[in-house]
Amino acid sequence: MGGRSANKAGYFEKLKNLLEEYRSIFIVTVDNVSSQQMHEIRSALRGEGVVLMGKNTMVRRAVKGFITDSPEYERLLPFVKGNVGFVFTNGDLKTIRDKILANKVAAPARAGAVAPADVYIPAGNTGMEPGKTSFFQALGVPTKIARGTIEITTDLKLVEAGSKVGASEATLLNMLNISPFTYGMGISQVYDQGNTFTPSVLDIEESQLLKSFSSAITTIACISLAANFPTLPSVMHSVVNSYKNVLAVAISTEFSWPEIDDLKDRIANPDAYASAAPVAAAADSGAAAPAAEEKKDESEAEESGDEGFGGLFD
Repeated sequence: MGGRSANKAGYFEKLKNLLEEYRSIFIVTVDNVSSQQMHEIRSALRGEGVVLMGKNTMVRRAVKGFITDSPEYERLLPFVKGNVGFVFTNGDLKTIRDKILANKVAAPARAGAVAPADVYIPAGNTGMEPGKTSFFQALGVPTKIARGTIEITTDLKLVEAGSKVGASEATLLNMLNISPFTYGMGISQVYDQGNTFTPSVLDIEESQLLKSFSSAITTIACISLAANFPTLPSVMHSVVNSYKNVLAVAISTEFSWPEIDDLKDRIANPDAYASAAPVAAAADSGAAAPAAEEKKDESEAEESGDEGFGGLFD
């Protein structure tokens, strides 16, 4: 009893130290993960993360004991169920996620196991003798005899994802040397600085966040302007719109200030400003004319120079 209590106390202390040292936690599933895979994952995470396993009852009891001082740890409790463990890290979450999921191994189908993905049998020659045709027929696999062996004529979905593998299906897959499943450590939840979220959140790019944020600001500004209720996103638009109204009033009345004197003068005397445009255009055309005349003279001189010499066969 004393040894067991000492082990629990040691585990509680280790878990507490890890929670204090690392800001992020991956809650991982370890169904069908071999000890060799665990060793390889620990090696891949060395220096960047720490893997901690433990019985769920002991983990819950330890976390509940830490809630008094750190209430945010309570968010971990709903996910401590099934065959799970923790990966503690202070590194980049995407990088650590990829390292956790990278270690996968192919595995044969076992009767009673839940298929993590659809299982297909490809068309082609099996190399089996015709005496086993009845076995394929019992599972509804389309076959024919070709050159004294059984040949599967079309691709067939044998097992659907999420369903249990039957004994006959498992036997057939093993006979065909098909290992349809891959097993490795999975990620059920991510805890980061007091918040929990699904691992799919890590795939959201910064550009997507900025686009959504910009769209939200635009929506708030539109609603605020329509409701005539000032908010931070709409203040700038309200100021500009108000200034436009002031300008309209100033133009329609005698009220003025130095910054708009030029504008009012342009509105009052449009002909004075319009006459300046043809003069500028004429000046430009006048400058271009001598240049064009000079280029024409040079071209004519070259042509007249060529006329003084005959061609090679003249």
